[in-house]
Amino acid sequence: MDGSVTWRQQALGVIFVNLATLCWATNAVLGRWLREDIGPLTLTTMRFTVATAFFGILLRGRPVQERRYGKDKWWIAGMGLAGVIGFSPLLYLGLRYSTAVNSSLIQGFSPLITAMIAGLIIHEPVTRRQLAGAVLGLIGVAGLLSSGSLTFLLRLQFNPGDLILLASAVVWAFYAVFGRRVMRNRSPVAATALSNFVSLPLIAVAAVFELQHISLNLRPETIAAIAHICVVPTIIGYWSWNRGVTTLGAGGAMVFYNTLPLYGAILGAALLGEPLGIIHFIFGGLIIAGGLWATLGSAKDRS
Repeated sequence: MDGSVTWRQQALGVIFVNLATLCWATNAVLGRWLREDIGPLTLTTMRFTVATAFFGILLRGRPVQERRYGKDKWWIAGMGLAGVIGFSPLLYLGLRYSTAVNSSLIQGFSPLITAMIAGLIIHEPVTRRQLAGAVLGLIGVAGLLSSGSLTFLLRLQFNPGDLILLASAVVWAFYAVFGRRVMRNRSPVAATALSNFVSLPLIAVAAVFELQHISLNLRPETIAAIAHICVVPTIIGYWSWNRGVTTLGAGGAMVFYNTLPLYGAILGAALLGEPLGIIHFIFGGLIIAGGLWATLGSAKDRS
């Protein structure tokens, strides 16, 4: 991360990435609930059609140089291929066959994967704090999902859908790294809009073929769920994430990716009346502590 980034800027970055994961916590639940009504490619096309139109309008107000692909064109293309064409369809496809527990555990490895890829591709240094924070977060995810039971974790059964989810975690790591590189020269709005412009036509063509095999069942509740996914996880979530990456870096932002299951548990308690016990606070606190240790702590060391 850039040494010129202040403690307050990093604190704001933490808020943005946590807002993104809070939004995405609803995406995984609704994505699994919608698996019988809409195919993964069709759902991805719908959500990014709305998001692309929104960010396209915002892009019109940006400086001319930000509206051009320029020398970043291949990085932007990679960002779109990873974030739209790769990650979302793989996530929704994996959720058709996997479980919520397995999905959260697998996604918990994303910060470690991202740190390695960031070091290899854009030479972003991986600090010991980031690695320690990522490991603490992974322990927190495992403890949160298992309620602290090692026996529960040892008895977990995995299936082919889990391999798809692992692939989605790797692809998302590439999106974070490519986005970090692109946003060295342009705003999160420009990076998000331009990457969506590249990828949306391709995913739309794929969705047309998918509709020949997976029917679309548009019930009122299905439409409401799709509308939520278009606005909250996609528009708010992606913009907040990319805004946070600009200050925290790819590895620093990904440390907080493990808050997804934590916010899922909180939303379950708030909206569905699911129990929220001391275990959730202990391991949820471990996830948050790992993220803060990896980011704000390193900023303090540089000041």
